Amino acid sequence: MQFRHELKHEITTADMIELRQRLRAIAKPDPHAVDGKYLIRSLYFDTPEDRALLEKRSGVSRRQKFRIRYYNGDLSMIRLEKKSKTGALGTKVSAPLSPAQVMQICSGEIDWMREDQNPLLRELYAQMVSTRLAPKSIVDYTREPFLYAPGNVRMTLDYNIRTTLDTAVFLDPECATMPAAFGVCILEVKWDAFLPGIIRDAVQLSHARTGAFSKYEASRLPAV
Repeated sequence: MQFRHELKHEITTADMIELRQRLRAIAKPDPHAVDGKYLIRSLYFDTPEDRALLEKRSGVSRRQKFRIRYYNGDLSMIRLEKKSKTGALGTKVSAPLSPAQVMQICSGEIDWMREDQNPLLRELYAQMVSTRLAPKSIVDYTREPFLYAPGNVRMTLDYNIRTTLDTAVFLDPECATMPAAFGVCILEVKWDAFLPGIIRDAVQLSHARTGAFSKYEASRLPAV
């Protein structure tokens, strides 16, 4: 399991427009993006005590989160993901899910996961049983991804963040959602062993807030 360096900045819309122009000049767009962007829908999990939310707000350096995600409304490519963070390092493992399996997870019908061949599904099952982890909120947003080969750098601009706490509508791309953190944009930079100077300079914003924003936390406001 390889950990990658991660930086996250909360930026303004004006910042995003400026950064977009910089990144287009030095980096390549993600080939999987459509017209340079894609729509992401994530279903986040938490315990009844909101452990994931409280750990984020408390700044716990070692934490994990589970989510289910698909892109551009395509239900043929749904993924269960577990994101692990240790300080500024992060890693992610994933497993495919069918729409029927997602519906079962959302409804609490999870016995089938106990014997599944994929260890990530078995781990989610164990967490849902032992800590009562369950789907908590949906987050939608638009992402513009950029790639830079040296250092295996990936930069993303996320905006138009929307949410709903009605987790039952996760598989309906047309369901109603509401704005979360209106006007907030997020710059994320991820790399392996080193961050090239040209990228470090390109994403430099003196007034940006580092690591201050969580889409899941924004979806839960004004929770606990």
